[in-house]
Amino acid sequence: MNKEKSSLFDRALFGKIIAFSKPYKRYYYLVMAAAILLSAFSTLTPYLLKIAVDDYITPRLYEGLLLFICIMLGTLLLEVFFQYIFVYYANWLGQMIVKDLRTTLFKKLIHFKMAYFDTSAVGRLVTRSVNDIETIASIFSQGLFMIIADFLKMGLVIVIMLSINWELSLIVFSVLPIIVYATRVFQRSMKKAFEDVRKEIANLNTFVQERISGMKIVQLFGREAIEQNTFEAINGRHKNAWLKTVWFNSIFFPVAEISTSVTIGLLVWYGGFRSLSGVTISLGTLFLFIQLAQMLFRPLRQLADKFNTLQMGMVAAERVFAILSTESAIENTGKHTPKLVNGQISLENLHFSYLSNEEVLKGISLVVEPGETVAIVGATGAGKSTLINLISRFYEFDKGDIKIDGISIRDYELSNLRRQVALVMQDVFLFADSIMNNITLFDPNISRKDVIDAAKKIGVHSFIESLPNGYDYNVQERGVMLSSGQRQLIAFLRAYLSSPSILVLDEATSSVDSFSEELIQQATEQITKGKTSIIIAHRLATIKKANRIVVMDQGKIIEVGSHKELIEKEGGAYQKLHQLQFNQEEFA
Repeated sequence: MNKEKSSLFDRALFGKIIAFSKPYKRYYYLVMAAAILLSAFSTLTPYLLKIAVDDYITPRLYEGLLLFICIMLGTLLLEVFFQYIFVYYANWLGQMIVKDLRTTLFKKLIHFKMAYFDTSAVGRLVTRSVNDIETIASIFSQGLFMIIADFLKMGLVIVIMLSINWELSLIVFSVLPIIVYATRVFQRSMKKAFEDVRKEIANLNTFVQERISGMKIVQLFGREAIEQNTFEAINGRHKNAWLKTVWFNSIFFPVAEISTSVTIGLLVWYGGFRSLSGVTISLGTLFLFIQLAQMLFRPLRQLADKFNTLQMGMVAAERVFAILSTESAIENTGKHTPKLVNGQISLENLHFSYLSNEEVLKGISLVVEPGETVAIVGATGAGKSTLINLISRFYEFDKGDIKIDGISIRDYELSNLRRQVALVMQDVFLFADSIMNNITLFDPNISRKDVIDAAKKIGVHSFIESLPNGYDYNVQERGVMLSSGQRQLIAFLRAYLSSPSILVLDEATSSVDSFSEELIQQATEQITKGKTSIIIAHRLATIKKANRIVVMDQGKIIEVGSHKELIEKEGGAYQKLHQLQFNQEEFA
């Protein structure tokens, strides 16, 4: 662990958090002012009680006592008022900062490369975006400002003690180092303990999220007992991390409480001893010092707890800012923003690898003409899907270039480039929303009439209308209420309405029923008209009408031609694939 991370307080990290309070600067200063005034009025109250006891009650001078009690009441009301201002706006400021921070984090996440998500657990990212950011709010609501207010109060208490009776002050201060030392040890221990807690929470979230998402696999392979045991182990570590914080609390707070009681006992003993020696300490002064000792020690005890809150927030902030400082976005420096493109795609000696020294594409060169339909086939792992991910710039290629209409895709403005390309994946992702919203993705420029007209044109209107509530049917999370073929049809309609110049279909008919496949074939013919189309498929029967078929193997193009040309090529890779698939279908 480096020096910065092992320190109790990371100033650089705290500065990054405070930077988010700049838009709310006046509220920040309002909370600071309320903290100062709250400290002043809370300290003034016991001093007024001393005056009431010594100047009015003890000498039995009741004249003016009522007025003085009214002054004390007014002071108490002002303390309550500033307490309200302090608590409300400290929490308000925390929530506003959290809102902005969460927005900034989400904006960062949605621009990351796909490679970042390939290596980052979804559960951890959810923890950072929800739990950790919420914890940061406590820095302002329960940590920072509370600590400042407590330090101000303690400073005033010390000044008042020394100005009234230095001997009684020394008695209080003699016990103070014990609490200060205990607080510091407690603070160090709790920082490490809370780091462990946050780590185990992230592990727990990741495990639960993955198992819920893959519940079908868990049950299919009878892993319920195994996963239960694994969960219990993770849950046990989470429990132990929290119990460590409880253990530290159970030691520290009794020590602090005993120290306070000992101090009060010493004050009473010394006051009585001095009275026997003929030096009288007033009853009001003794009351005042007992209250001030409690006011001095109570914030110290609470400071440890507030430092825990502050450190928990700082640990959470460290994790969040680690994501914010990650440079994983696709470089978007392109200026080319055409309204439409002709659709010519040129792959020029293209090289790509997910991991260094493990090339997936090895010098691919291919030109797809505007309006041409090109099918890409090959064994699993040949690099087909990688190719289309590069066209949409989900990943950055290593060498070579990809050009659209003769211009490198890196020279296109990124959102403009992706508007030109519509992609229909094998595993269609649908949000837990209506079919209508999954098609339009809340684009205000697409009306309900546009959706219905497009659905009729590509032949999926009847299918949608047959569902309960039609276009308003809620497909639930990831579209589980629809079959894979039905999800594909929704994806086709979504792609068609985006009016792309280039259409990419990745395994779009690989795992659908015959009825859905027929609808998809009709939709494919309709949406590929006049568009540059790249179709990736295992089922060779679906690509016979393609203008050209490209056969890939181990990251290279090994054959190019029409279906007729390639099927007649003796010993060719396509011919072998076709025969193998034909035999399998015959056997089935």
